Amino acid sequence: MSVKVEPLPKFDGVYRATLEDGSHRIASKNLAPGRDVYGERLIKYGDAEYRLWDPYRSKIAAAILKGLKMLPLKAGYKVLYLGAASGTTASHVSDIVGEEGHVYCIEFAPRPLKELIDNVCKYRPNMSPILADARFPEKYANIVGKVDMIYCDIAQPEQAQILADNAKIFLKKGGWIMLAIKARSI
Repeated sequence: MSVKVEPLPKFDGVYRATLEDGSHRIASKNLAPGRDVYGERLIKYGDAEYRLWDPYRSKIAAAILKGLKMLPLKAGYKVLYLGAASGTTASHVSDIVGEEGHVYCIEFAPRPLKELIDNVCKYRPNMSPILADARFPEKYANIVGKVDMIYCDIAQPEQAQILADNAKIFLKKGGWIMLAIKARSI
């Protein structure tokens, strides 16, 4: 059996890959063909290349597989990603928003930010790495404009307040937020 890739219904920019053994995985169309980000498998199908999206490494991928009803991401969206780390999920968000969209990647820790820059942003012009503390959005307000979506994946007890503070400054009217809640942050 050969590999087959088709759009995943209800999720713009997310695909269902049927592998050689008949198993199914979700994937995104690779914005940087020939480059993987975290060791994920690359699949060529038709004229495009796709990256398998690991639900054990990405909360968005896990949510999709667990029955997420809607993913507020689509081509052309501008996204503020709080807690981008080394870029595993942010790179798939980059794939989904495409060349016309943009992902502003806020990361507090220098080491993961360096990995994000060297391994991801260097090859994806639609991503901007920003070394900053998400608790102080006014410090990067001169870099980040209004966004269609904010994704918050930070391990802070006050993560909901941090998200709200960022939304007040950056979220467009009618925009979306997603909050990844970590048990250790409650």
